[in-house]
Amino acid sequence: MPRPTRPEAGAAGFVRRPVQRFRDGRDTRLDDAVAEEVPVAMVYNDAPFAVMMLTPADFEDFALGFSLSEGLIERASDLQQIDVHERLEGYELAMRVHEDVVQARTGVDRERLLPGRSGCGLCGARTLEDAVRHPKPVGEGPRIDAAVLETALAALREAQPINRATGSVHAAAWVDPQGKIQLVREDVGRHNALDKLIGAMLRAGTDPQAGFLIVTSRASYEMVTKAASAGITVMAAISAPTALAIHLAQSTGLTLIGFARPGSHVVYAHPQRLLHAAGAPA
Repeated sequence: MPRPTRPEAGAAGFVRRPVQRFRDGRDTRLDDAVAEEVPVAMVYNDAPFAVMMLTPADFEDFALGFSLSEGLIERASDLQQIDVHERLEGYELAMRVHEDVVQARTGVDRERLLPGRSGCGLCGARTLEDAVRHPKPVGEGPRIDAAVLETALAALREAQPINRATGSVHAAAWVDPQGKIQLVREDVGRHNALDKLIGAMLRAGTDPQAGFLIVTSRASYEMVTKAASAGITVMAAISAPTALAIHLAQSTGLTLIGFARPGSHVVYAHPQRLLHAAGAPA
């Protein structure tokens, strides 16, 4: 995987704006931290593909993770170069891939030139086959002690600097089998946060079979699809899954955990990877 051609743009991910706060009958004027959201054009071999709304941080991670999780490339080496260009209207991610990849996979001939909102997981899909993809089955993966999940959940808040400042972004975190958070990426869009994390994992050479994923959002089917596409075997979400997410988790072999909160969680698919202490409820 090539090194980025320029430093990360807008790495802070938030700005400060003057606000007027009313609390307990008092009126206070102050500067508040607000998450940024900008349009980012995805361009493959000079061909426009899609425009996504992102928090302007970790662009190179997003470019790689999005390309892989959307099925546009099969491996990190397919993406040969990433250039980040700041434009008047936003940013452009100019990427170079093998010529056969751009024709066979990016769908340029299908004119997938649609905007993608920060909360959008179907932007650019024009057919049912595009909308509901079925990744290959995941590998065996690790067995995770439920107490380790608790440890990671307790540490996650401190690993989210943008959300601590703004209270308005999602995070995706990669955790080792001992419960130590290894990587975290944040974004206003839950799909974007996961794509950024997947890209960061690929660039770091992280083994997706040697840990588990936590997302601070609901477990929609797109999140399961992206996780399984990256080879991740265990995903825990702090909110609920959808029925289609459960179906896809079952069919791909992914362990899906929802309502992951301190002291409780619900396992919706493949519970064999989550270990509980003797006598504790599974």
